[in-house]
Amino acid sequence: MSSNKTTVVIGASPNADRYSYKATISLQNHQHTVYPVGLRKGSINGLEIITDKPALENVDTVSLYVGPDNQPYWYDYILSLKPKRIIFNPGTENPEFEKMAADKGIETEEACTLVLLSIKQY
Repeated sequence: MSSNKTTVVIGASPNADRYSYKATISLQNHQHTVYPVGLRKGSINGLEIITDKPALENVDTVSLYVGPDNQPYWYDYILSLKPKRIIFNPGTENPEFEKMAADKGIETEEACTLVLLSIKQY
């Protein structure tokens, strides 16, 4: 599973202690194209955090780092990206949104992006 999977990290943070930050760097290290999208300006390993909701093409994966209470803000945007899958990282599990995605033919996975990358299952 070494092909480039364009990934949008939702909930990207410039705080190096956050998992979204670590995942962005790990995705880069695994040669995936990464778009860090979040609410706070900043950068991660040379990538500027995108603070609006840009139209992006050929998105393979959305890696979600926003808790269920704050996800409704992102629903329409994430679905508009038409990703092949959405990874619900620990703490982001949301049956309502998972069903919305499944209804649009988007695969959902409750998993940890960092673990998937480390065991080469991404």
